[in-house]
Amino acid sequence: MLNLKRSADIIVSSFFLLVLSPLLLITGVIIKVTMPGPLFFRQRRVGMHQKLFDILKFRSMKVDRSAEESFDFDKDEERITSFGRLIRRLKIDELPQLLNVLKGDMSLVGPRPTIEQQVEEYDAYQRRRLDVKPGMTGLAQVNGNTYLTWEERIEYDIEYVDTHSLKQDVGIILKTILIVLFGEGNFKKTERKISKG
Repeated sequence: MLNLKRSADIIVSSFFLLVLSPLLLITGVIIKVTMPGPLFFRQRRVGMHQKLFDILKFRSMKVDRSAEESFDFDKDEERITSFGRLIRRLKIDELPQLLNVLKGDMSLVGPRPTIEQQVEEYDAYQRRRLDVKPGMTGLAQVNGNTYLTWEERIEYDIEYVDTHSLKQDVGIILKTILIVLFGEGNFKKTERKISKG
């Protein structure tokens, strides 16, 4: 299963990088013209078995090293640009993570990678989400995402760890495309029982 999933990651991420290269190029040019600073936002994240890697995103906000290093999200609204808001809505800012997938730090589907500070606070149950590679999208992202509580996201992540298959991955990718087209508000959560771990 793991070898098949990795092969699928390489083939699909390579395909999308090729097909989407004009969009990636245009996005990069607009960012450089409208927003001084680096093209990519890089941040250290925790992957499978606590392996550290730098996640890539197109920059959607003005540079503020202090806010980025201290994870000060209160400044996000004043830092985000109009174009940044657009590429976030369409998930275009996430597309550079196809390079993370190609490299092997991430998978197309899996729990979203998080920062070291959060992982340090995980209990044994929550740490199970690190048993698979983090993904560009995942079960939590297609079942409410920002409308979910942290506990509910963890539940979906652990469910994915226990049940993932290529068939499920295809379904998650297809649903992700629908969410990009129609918005997360049309795919809000349904009530679910929270496990105590």
